[in-house]
Amino acid sequence: MAGTSHLLVLPDSGFDTALRRCYSSCVTVLLTNDDGILSPGLKALEEAFAQDHEVWVVAPDGERSGFSNSITLSEPIRCTRVGERSYAISGTPADCVILATLGAIPVMPDLVVSGINIGANLGSDIVYSGTCAGARQAAYKKIPGIAVSLNSFHAPFHFEPVCSFLTGHVQELMDLWDEGHFININVPNLTSYRGVEITTPAMRLYQDRLLPFEPPRGGTYYFVDGRPEPAELEPGTDWYAVEQGHLSVSPIMLNPVNHEVERHYRTSGLVRGS
Repeated sequence: MAGTSHLLVLPDSGFDTALRRCYSSCVTVLLTNDDGILSPGLKALEEAFAQDHEVWVVAPDGERSGFSNSITLSEPIRCTRVGERSYAISGTPADCVILATLGAIPVMPDLVVSGINIGANLGSDIVYSGTCAGARQAAYKKIPGIAVSLNSFHAPFHFEPVCSFLTGHVQELMDLWDEGHFININVPNLTSYRGVEITTPAMRLYQDRLLPFEPPRGGTYYFVDGRPEPAELEPGTDWYAVEQGHLSVSPIMLNPVNHEVERHYRTSGLVRGS
């Protein structure tokens, strides 16, 4: 009838419920890593977050372990689309975050998750880690950044428990984060954990050695190999927690300031003699 409006109320459906849930809690997640676009850890994260969130992937086209927070300045960075929302680039993990946040993808992420790394990034490892660099670079861009690493180099890899932890606590982790740090998560390669511990980085040094190789046409090549030095693990540190079967969460500060050491220098002859 002209001039009459009708309100049609349809019964609720699973789709409607999912849609409302998505609008209320869905975040845009950028995934990266240093193991490369084909890493099973990256795939596990993508599958886990895609269930409830909008996921984009920008990852190196090959392994970039140990590249730390290096960025590419002397040459162009190739970016190749390998999926609907997935890109492989010729640069570093830090490059991945820089490109994504400067327009290589059409959205600005609410959260950056870097990993899941094959092998732990405990204690001093964070200085060298490309996985940690992805999360650190996110924090530099004022975006919550989480680095995730599994303490094993040997399959089978048990990614499910840490994926469940991340997706189940995504909003809480984002709320805990601030612009002064990124979050470094390490887990044992177990099907379940004894618990969650908030930790500080251990002192983790290595016994390094050079492995020379001399090819038939001359010259010498070197491989660098190393194993962690034996150390007494200190309770409260990330290394101790993981060895005890716990999931470790370490807030890592971006500005490494130590006022106690600074005061020591201020009272030295360096200042008095100036």
